Amino acid sequence: MKRDALGGGRHPVLYHQTVPAFSVPEWAVAAGYDGVILDLQHGELGLEAACGILRSIPRDNAYAYARVGSLDPAPVLRLLDSGARGIVAPTVESRSQAEALVAATKYPPAGNRSLGPSRPALYPGDSYTDAGNRAVSAVAQIETSTGVHRAEEIVSAPGLDSVYIGPADLAVSYGLPGRGDWEEGPVRKAIVHLREVTRAHGVTLGIYSGRPEYAARLFADGLVDYVGLGIDLVLLNRAFGDTIAGLGPARSARSTT
Repeated sequence: MKRDALGGGRHPVLYHQTVPAFSVPEWAVAAGYDGVILDLQHGELGLEAACGILRSIPRDNAYAYARVGSLDPAPVLRLLDSGARGIVAPTVESRSQAEALVAATKYPPAGNRSLGPSRPALYPGDSYTDAGNRAVSAVAQIETSTGVHRAEEIVSAPGLDSVYIGPADLAVSYGLPGRGDWEEGPVRKAIVHLREVTRAHGVTLGIYSGRPEYAARLFADGLVDYVGLGIDLVLLNRAFGDTIAGLGPARSARSTT
């Protein structure tokens, strides 16, 4: 996420989408979310469905992102031509990987993205390629202790716009349980370190969180610029659980009539 996309100090909130549903982004934005990270790494979303969903999202939404499964430039190109405004690359652990992400995401001279627009006026401006490079963010996901250790070289890659923390995998790499929302320990220290490094290089920092109160504390402490708050299936599971639990013992109560 580019720094100028933060909207005058506002902290954007996105969610992870893993199912091929066109209606979910509409409902999420109507509820107050700013955008989506379409997750092609995990879940049921394939490339064709993701490209269709991107075309259904209003093109002025700056937070229509996609997380790919690898640094293969072919699906990245398809997603960008369909309207993705950010590409999140998982498990970035080196400067060369960050450079490969930028190369796949940006037009020359910043990168190697080929010019083949498949949507009219996707990037309005005097120069289509310059406008495209301004509109699209290259986001390196750091989710291992190796990535944290090499953060300086990763973040210094020219053209990289943002770092996105994957806290569960990061915790596993430290020998901890695979969960997020860490208040202390090595994951918390990694967040603080990445904040320092990204701020020094003018790069934004985001993180996945499962709890709004935890994300709110990160914002209040100035540790992140944006969050991915929740996963569609997890949120749906929570709603299912809360709804059925509301029946209480009435499900098994005998009729009195």
